[in-house]
Amino acid sequence: MQSQINFKGKTFSIDLDQPIDISIPLRRGEKNVNAFYIPPVKIEPFRMGSFVGDVNEGGSCNVMNIFFNPHGNGTHTECVGHISKDLITINQCMKKFFFIAGLISVSPENKNGGMMIMQEQVSSQFKRLLDNSNFPVPDALIIRTLPNDDSKQNRQYSGANPPYLHHEAAKWIREQGIEHLLLDLPSVDREDDGGKLLAHHEFWQYPDKTRMNATITELIYVPSSVPDGIYFLNIQIASFENDASPSKPVIFEVMNK
Repeated sequence: MQSQINFKGKTFSIDLDQPIDISIPLRRGEKNVNAFYIPPVKIEPFRMGSFVGDVNEGGSCNVMNIFFNPHGNGTHTECVGHISKDLITINQCMKKFFFIAGLISVSPENKNGGMMIMQEQVSSQFKRLLDNSNFPVPDALIIRTLPNDDSKQNRQYSGANPPYLHHEAAKWIREQGIEHLLLDLPSVDREDDGGKLLAHHEFWQYPDKTRMNATITELIYVPSSVPDGIYFLNIQIASFENDASPSKPVIFEVMNK
């Protein structure tokens, strides 16, 4: 099913029957992606008296309890409540769910004992993207790191000091008017930076001029078969009154650009 979209005076179409899911699901067990030493996802039947919520154990239906932490167990979308003193939730902040997104690929650089995505890398790839697509600045930016392979879907990141986004890059992205940042890493910040979380603070401009509607989505996976370019993005969240929610970002190829 095709749909016509108008974005800042640019009209194009998308095929809603051709979604590209860039999320990593929450799967039980230790083979699921994991970060920050957070325990694996646990999915087990609810039990009360003689009732068991598992058909394979004789129950009448499946009723599962699910234990997880969105920040370390799979794709998740977070709001400024992640770093604020006030209780600010993703359900309060995220009121729109469809966006125009630019997808770029970068190779993190080895700097100061860590692998970082630098501002110059992001700006050059972003400018090239806009020049090649002849498109206005999108609502969202998706960053795919290189090398890229399927192991990102079950990688154990805890203690590995994975790549992250330099805070000047986060600031530059914010200054372009990007409201939604998505990347295939556990965090925009270093695994252990002493609690500074500089990239988070820069992107949300917290606490001075906080961008309440801006979001960060981490631990996505964009297959290598998907080329850099402009896409129509749908970010699906659960209605958690929490700083973050498991999420399902889905992109669609833009046609007739």
